[in-house]
Amino acid sequence: MSAEDKGLGVGLSEWIKTMALRRLVMLGFAGLGVALLAVVGGVWLVTGQVGHIWGAAAVVVLTAAVWVIVDRQLVARSFDKNNLPTRPEYTNFNLYEHPKHLEELGGRSLKSLTFVVFDTETTGLGPSQGDEIISIAGVRIKDGKIKDGEAFTRLVNPGRDIPRASIRFHGITEDMVRGEASIGDVLPDFKTFVGDAVLVAHNAAFDMKFLKLKEQATGVVFDNLVLDSLLLSVFLEEEARNHGLDAIAERLGIEVKGRHTALGDSLVTAGVFLRMLDMLEARGIRTLGQAIEASSRISHVREMQKRF
Repeated sequence: MSAEDKGLGVGLSEWIKTMALRRLVMLGFAGLGVALLAVVGGVWLVTGQVGHIWGAAAVVVLTAAVWVIVDRQLVARSFDKNNLPTRPEYTNFNLYEHPKHLEELGGRSLKSLTFVVFDTETTGLGPSQGDEIISIAGVRIKDGKIKDGEAFTRLVNPGRDIPRASIRFHGITEDMVRGEASIGDVLPDFKTFVGDAVLVAHNAAFDMKFLKLKEQATGVVFDNLVLDSLLLSVFLEEEARNHGLDAIAERLGIEVKGRHTALGDSLVTAGVFLRMLDMLEARGIRTLGQAIEASSRISHVREMQKRF
């Protein structure tokens, strides 16, 4: 094979890899239809029977019908939030580097504490690369129950564009946040809502990194103790292969509603966390300090695993 042919082959391969799935499927069906027509046409030329013309028409109609059905499924799937990939694990921020209030609260039983389970939606997955919060929400857990009347949910004007790839996840457009307050105005209100509660989030390091990077600009410092339901899941179900929020909720029988919205994900995480409290107790983890210690060990293990 000549260098030119190899280059052409590589170029074709890259073109196919970058092509949208719907277009690739459409081209595949078009190629199949042409091939079938060629076969039917060849048979007609050999036999001369008119019936084969009707056969060719049937082939075209059937191929088109199947393609339409498949295309509709692909469109539906592209907007089905349950099929979206989960956030990558983000462990560049150490939740337990400065565990303030641990001496004060560490000995308290988990079920006696007040928690705020929260989540953020963002313009992207790079807090250190200029991505911003566009929605933040939290729900309160007290006395072992989710306080339905005590929820915080706000849209945030990020002061920048929201990429289409991001909108596909959370459905928040630039028009929706144009008249909303900035993060500098929203975070003080969220801090007031949180108070001295223990923060809980799924893949908490991701959300906490966004809050940490805003400390200097907003003057709002979240020095609350933090628990991560992802790390707790690894501790409780180490044999499980998937520790995404959807997978955990399914295993624990938690109904998922409003997925990929800050409030919806906060509620799902809160339901998961409440189930985990009983599971932790069964494993001998009864105090906040014990839960943080278990999480810290898992965080170290997962960071080490990423080096292999």
